[in-house]
Formats: sequence, C-alpha cells, structure tokens
Amino acid sequence: MDRVSVWQGTTQDEHFPRVTGDLQADVVIVGGGITGLTAAYLLSQAGKSVVVLESLHIGEGTTGYSTGNLYSTVDDLLTEIYQKWDKETVAAVVQSRVAAIKFIEDTIARFGIECEFARCPLYLYPTTATEAEEMRTELATSLEAGLSVSIVQNVPLAFPVDQALKIENQAQFNPLAFVRELAKAIASETCQIYENSNVIEIDGGNHLVRTPNGTIRADHILLATHTPIGFNLLQTTLGPYREYGIAAMLLDSSYPEGIFWSLEEPSHSIRSYDDDGMKYLIVIGEKHKTGQPEPDVDYYGEVESFTRAHFNVDSFTYHWSAQHYRSADSLPYIGLSAGSDNIYIATGFGANGLVYGPLAAMIITDEILGRENPWKNLYSATRFTPVESTSDFVKENVNTAGQYIHDYLSHAEVDDIENIAPGEGKLTQVGKEKLAVYRDEAGLVTALSPICPHLGCIVQDR
Repeated sequence: MDRVSVWQGTTQDEHFPRVTGDLQADVVIVGGGITGLTAAYLLSQAGKSVVVLESLHIGEGTTGYSTGNLYSTVDDLLTEIYQKWDKETVAAVVQSRVAAIKFIEDTIARFGIECEFARCPLYLYPTTATEAEEMRTELATSLEAGLSVSIVQNVPLAFPVDQALKIENQAQFNPLAFVRELAKAIASETCQIYENSNVIEIDGGNHLVRTPNGTIRADHILLATHTPIGFNLLQTTLGPYREYGIAAMLLDSSYPEGIFWSLEEPSHSIRSYDDDGMKYLIVIGEKHKTGQPEPDVDYYGEVESFTRAHFNVDSFTYHWSAQHYRSADSLPYIGLSAGSDNIYIATGFGANGLVYGPLAAMIITDEILGRENPWKNLYSATRFTPVESTSDFVKENVNTAGQYIHDYLSHAEVDDIENIAPGEGKLTQVGKEKLAVYRDEAGLVTALSPICPHLGCIVQDR
C-alpha cells in the first residue's frame, strides 16, 4: 500500500534546487512547510533577505500530510484550554487563530493561488449522552470566546446524527498546493528556496547553519521543523502522536459539505475534497503515541472500517499518516528559544498546525522586525507554566521515561562502574555525584546526569 496523501496525489510538484556553496542572509529558515514558507513571505516582504532550507520537497513534511482544515477552535476543544488557563486565554487563542486564517485567505487572494480555499462550517457531533453534555460545555466556552456557534439538529451527514455544535465561518483548502504556489510566487534573489538540503549543524553562537553542500550565515535562524532540531528541553514537554488518514471515492453523492468531528473515542475528522471534478471523502483518526501502537492493530484498517460503516465506499484511493506534537499546557511554543538571542522555534501545535504555523510566522516576523505582537507572550517559547502543565507533563514524561528506563536501566544502583556489563545501564555514585552509566556492546562507557532538569528528580528503575 503506497503511503501517499491525497494532497500529494493531486497537486503539481514545484522543483527548487539543492543549496550549493556558502550563502549570507538576514534570516535562514529551516523547514519548507506552511510555517517556513509563510515566514519567508512575511520577512522578504518586509525587506529581509531569506534562505529557506527544506530537507525533502516543499510541503512534503507535516503540511502535505494534514487534513486541509482551517479552524479557529482547536482539536482537543477550547474547554481543555479553559480548564488549564482562563476565559481570557481561550478568547486570545481564538482571536489569534481567526487572524491567521484571515492571513491565509488574504495571501491566497493576493497571489491568485489555486488551492480550493473555501469558507465552511465545522460540526462537532456527539454519539452518546455524555458526549452531548461535553458538546454543551464546549458551546458555552465557544460563545464566551466570541465564536459564532449554535446547536443544530439538521446535520448534513449521510448517516443519522441527532445534533451537533455548528461553528460558522471556518475554512478548507489544499495545503500542499498553497505552500507550493506560495513558494513559486515569492522565490527571488532575496528569498532563496532550496530543496533536498538537509541541515546537519546549527550554530547560533556563530550565526550559521550547515548543510552537506554549503553553509548559510544569518543574523536570525528560524527552526520551522515541527519540533526543534537536536536536543531542546521543550521536547520533554511535548507528546508525539500519530494519526491515520484515508481518501475514498464513494458510490453515491453523499460527500459531506463542511468539517465534521466526532466527539467519540477514537474520534474521527471527516471532510470532502473536489479536485477538478474528482471528489474524495477524507477521514482521519485512530491516534496513538508515536512508536507505541497497540499490538496487532491495523490502524488504516480501523479508519477504513469506520468509513465503510458510515459511507457507501467504492474504493480507498490514498492512505497516509502524520505525526504531531502536543504541549503539556495545550498552547504551542513560538518565539526565541531559551538561552538564545537569534534562534526561533515554533512547536507544540498538536493537530492544529495549519493555522498555528502561519500564526507562528506572524509572531516571529514581528519579533525579528522589532514590532509588537499581541500574542507574543501568550505563546512564548520560554514561558514557565507549572500549574497549567502539571497533569499532562507528568503523563507524557512518565510514559517517555518508562521507555528509556525499560531500555537502559534494567536494574538499580551498582557500587562500581566495572560491574556494568556490555549492553547494560545502571545508576552509580562517583564521589559525591550520582551518574546514569551505560556500557555499549564494544565496552565504551557513557555517563550522564540522571537528574531531571525540570523538577530535580532522579531517574528511577521500575
């Protein structure tokens, strides 16, 4: 089965060269998805010289494997943000996402980009009484945040749904067509775009980014890479998840108009897509922690089964999956990286990156240009939110730590490094310092501090 998204299968490719030689720019952007390309557009428009480095092809990272839905709410619902933060934060999130969707719409109009952009409603539909109560809570939160929402009984789906929360004035598009057409429109001598240009070193102190075929020196470095390259403490607050998608052709005309999310678990996202008269049904769902699928579960098969149960399927045309990262406090991290004055990051978008990506570009562009941005502090990449993050931070890190401990720390402490066998990891004491020590199969010993930099905890054996 080919793992090709419907966007890859229906969008014309645009080719850009591989970077060669050494270059100089005001800003180097690592990543050629929706975040990197919209940042390149905004910065070059403001007079900055820009170099974009994409390791694969433009848009073929997370952007080209997304749903193509644009919404001012969030996939985990606004109520979750309200429970962790407050109503002012929820309202600011909605306002910022509304502004980002408008930016996308305006950009499409400015360049005449053909990417099937259309405004449409989003429906959240329950399947149980408990989910119906959850829907009513989300209605109240959405109204307070300023969204145009209501509960409706006439839900335009091919299968019976008693009621749904309808959010007006959301949007859909072909995200891969958008970024490729935008790249073609903005590429110039002062906005250089390169593909097949993998970054192998980032040195913020010396203002350089190195690739196998050339080095770029720049005043500012933007990592538009979904998660920061190399080690970053933010990575311990992010939960990586994978979801699966299919595009199907139906035997009838029951393609839904709009965006539809089920509130059940596992939840599913449903929409249709018209590619020059060829119609597709797109269904996304079956989320699991990356690298930790349930044994013997066919996730594509589960999405197909859901689709067949609700629609008259002729054939399944495309299958793909995508990974996203969720932050512990339910907000993305956007802006200067901790400890740096020239490296910018944008991560923790969850499954909301098609809107958060351009929003990140707007915020970071303002920061580089020295302009005020109303959402800079809300999404700050250096914010410290122990109260808002605690439950999800513990959940994600217990899970992650468990994986490492299972692999490397098979027993408790030892009194001498010499007692650690090849392939084993142990805790030990050297002088007054506690160390986590690993001896590889060749006998090489690596020692690291076992102290968690967040809460001062010691790695434990389980």
